[in-house]
This record gives sequence, structure tokens and C-alpha cells, in this order.
Amino acid sequence: MARNGNQRRSEAALHPAEPAAHWKVLKEGDRVRVLLTPGYETGGLVDAITSDYTSVWVNLDGGLGRTMLHCSDGVEIVPQEA
Repeated sequence: MARNGNQRRSEAALHPAEPAAHWKVLKEGDRVRVLLTPGYETGGLVDAITSDYTSVWVNLDGGLGRTMLHCSDGVEIVPQEA
């Protein structure tokens, strides 16, 4: 049987996720635009950020709730001018 085949896959090196440079300047309370996919975006307020800036919690506008976004999700978080 191919018993060792799956074990090698799990031994592959993981690549660290790196947030975009503009994620590193976000602060709690900042107004942001969240670009989900081309043509779909919403606004919100930054609620919390992890110390390594890889995850950001945003309270979305319009009663859409609080969501966690990770830098590997393919989502952009763009600071808005005040």
C-alpha cells in the first residue's frame, strides 16, 4: 500500500504568510475599505489586529457584522482617508 505517500505531503515546508505593507499601519478604529473580489467591496472599522498584522477584525458597515480577515485570504484592506 502507499502508506508513506501521505506522510511526505504533510512534511512539506510551510510558507509564512506576509501581510501587505499597508496592513502594518492599521490601527483600531481606522476606517477601511474591504475589497473582497473584483467589483465587490464594503467599508468598515478596524476592531482588532494581531501583533504580527496577519489577521484583522473589521466591523463591516450596513450591519454585516464583524469578520476576521487573514492576509492569505486574498482580500485587500485599504485605509480610507479621514
